[in-house]
Amino acid sequence: MTVEAERRPLADPYSRSSRPWLVSLAAAGLACATVATAAQGSGRFHWWAVFILVPAALIASSGGPLLARGGGRAFGGYLLVCVGTLVFAVGALLMFGVMGRGWPLMVVLPCLAVAGTYGWRAADPLARGLHRAVALLALTGALLGVTLQLIQVDLIQPETGWWGGFLMLAGVIVLGNAVELARHRMPYRLQAITLLVGPAVVAFLLGLRFLRGW
Repeated sequence: MTVEAERRPLADPYSRSSRPWLVSLAAAGLACATVATAAQGSGRFHWWAVFILVPAALIASSGGPLLARGGGRAFGGYLLVCVGTLVFAVGALLMFGVMGRGWPLMVVLPCLAVAGTYGWRAADPLARGLHRAVALLALTGALLGVTLQLIQVDLIQPETGWWGGFLMLAGVIVLGNAVELARHRMPYRLQAITLLVGPAVVAFLLGLRFLRGW
């Protein structure tokens, strides 16, 4: 009884630290099995894509435990998850043999990876404002990728110059962040606002020109 009572506290930390790894590896295995089964069921199974799919899943799974720990390692874990997911998507497209129609996914996923950092706020107002603008611009890029994917699968047929709307949205995002910076008292506020307002106005006017076909 005494020996068991002494061993139990030593085993608990080990089990807690190994649980994220087991969950991540299980998720990676399930993802690979699901994609392979679906590809076989569709009759377009390209077995050699397994050599891309499995390493990518392992890379993504290695970032899960780092994200679970938090702290300074969370960013490294996030990068591993994003890179692994992107390569996994490439492997899945190759396994199904649909890279020609699914390439917009390569626009959506990197943009979503950048947009996913929106919640990480820097202490400096300027750095926080610039990061927020980049994250929102990345979200706009993801919406652009989704639109391209819908065009590829013939679900929508937009008119010529439709991309101007996304350019206008990008200008509005940058301009909104410039306005938000105006309320902060910092010595370089005017310079920062000027650097944001100029490109925002140019992007909005160019987007309007493309959208209306001027």
